[in-house]
Amino acid sequence: MLFCSQCGTQVGAGDVFCAKCGFRQPVEAKPPADPLAGITPRTATILCYIPVIGWIASIIVLATDKFRANRQVRFHAFQGLYLFLAWLLVDWVVHPIFAGMPGPTIRLDKILQGVLLFTWIFMLVKASHEETYALPIIGELAEKSASGQ
Repeated sequence: MLFCSQCGTQVGAGDVFCAKCGFRQPVEAKPPADPLAGITPRTATILCYIPVIGWIASIIVLATDKFRANRQVRFHAFQGLYLFLAWLLVDWVVHPIFAGMPGPTIRLDKILQGVLLFTWIFMLVKASHEETYALPIIGELAEKSASGQ
């Protein structure tokens, strides 16, 4: 039962103004809706492996309370981040080295970018089947990061 904060008359739950004195009733602030309420752990895991932009989903997953206790989702988020860091390493360090080489040589940077793109797609498939697959080196780092060591 609610009462007017000015005159004490009983008011309804949805009343904005008191029917007797016309005083505006205080509105209870609703807690903000959780934007990740509809996202399942499987979906969050898949989003972490979207090529080139999955790092954004990984950071969001790691920053939210919803997945803080889910070790598997955190593992995939860290592994997606480390996969993106490998992409940056190839794009910013290896690519400039090989971009200036003359002649029709086999460029290591293009091979590495292809391998990383294939790895993202492979991990998307694994995540969609809810399989945990630890990549060499990157998976070990992700395991340590997810466990908090």
